[in-house]
Amino acid sequence: MLTPDITIMSVGTEITYGELMVPDDGWEHYLNQKWDRNIVIEEASKYPQLSFQSSTEQRPHKVSFYVQKGQAEEVMRCLSERLVKRGLDVKIIYSSGMDLDVLPQGAGKGQALAYLLGKFKSDGKPPINTLVCGDSGNDAELFSIPEVYGVMVSNAQEELLQWHAQNAEHNPKIIHATERCAAGIIQAIGHFKLGPNTSPRDTADLSSCKVDIFSPEHEVVVFYMLYERWRRAEVENHELTIQNMKNISHPSGIIVHPSGVEHSLHECIDAFAPCYGDKQGKQFRVWVDRVSSSQIGSDAWLVKFDKWELSDEGRQCCLTTVLLNSKPETPQGFALVHIHQTWMDGYAGRDQRMWFF
Repeated sequence: MLTPDITIMSVGTEITYGELMVPDDGWEHYLNQKWDRNIVIEEASKYPQLSFQSSTEQRPHKVSFYVQKGQAEEVMRCLSERLVKRGLDVKIIYSSGMDLDVLPQGAGKGQALAYLLGKFKSDGKPPINTLVCGDSGNDAELFSIPEVYGVMVSNAQEELLQWHAQNAEHNPKIIHATERCAAGIIQAIGHFKLGPNTSPRDTADLSSCKVDIFSPEHEVVVFYMLYERWRRAEVENHELTIQNMKNISHPSGIIVHPSGVEHSLHECIDAFAPCYGDKQGKQFRVWVDRVSSSQIGSDAWLVKFDKWELSDEGRQCCLTTVLLNSKPETPQGFALVHIHQTWMDGYAGRDQRMWFF
């Protein structure tokens, strides 16, 4: 998975930036208007129909409860009236047939997205091709933002489908996918022609797995898919495959093994070649997670991610940093210059000789 540059969480009450998840102070200040969490708790405690959700679900601008479906409407009406009398301006959101969230009036996933889009526009960087995705009632606000595309996955909750029927059934920019979960999102990307909608894992010929704009994250994923398929004997045992791996590796490139030992990238590829099919018929998968990249020069990118391997021996993972340089004279357009790996605590490989990349 990619590491998001911006994260909207807790039903739109929190906006954070980057890997360190730095909060948006302006958004927090905005939500503080006519909001008092203690008053919400005090008034809500008067309703035995409400039971608090776990402490992990409680946030500074979100108080969350469970309520039975048949009691939700009446409780929402009465609680809202009580909070208005106490001087608060709140919204109450009911979703998933049992979840009830009390938020500041200005909060919500839709408002948070509108706030961010407004910030981008004021900076002269209006976003294009924004896709919102949802499966429950608290996602409905997202689909009310006029300049976005939207998809409700096929397993969406009843309350979201009802909202769609009443508010957006004839909106061509919002679809109800026939696929579930992430597959529904991928379906929407293809439907609206927003970008590639086929994963490298679903592509038989990785050489045809191209993107219109150079993406270092995409190249890293394709590289490790090739590595997995070589060991599972899902590509031809051909010298051309190994040569292609060398073509995207700088002749003087270095890899630092998780053990701390340095190897030439080309030597590592040569050592890896005899492992063709050693995982055929066995459990073996490779994937990268928490991927983030930054351009550190006119022709250089730094990509950071967790590289995982799953086999019959269990799971292994290392924290990986890759330096890529552009190489326009090659079909791939880039070259691996340096790979540095460190074992993640608790996930070191048992046989470190068989850990190549």
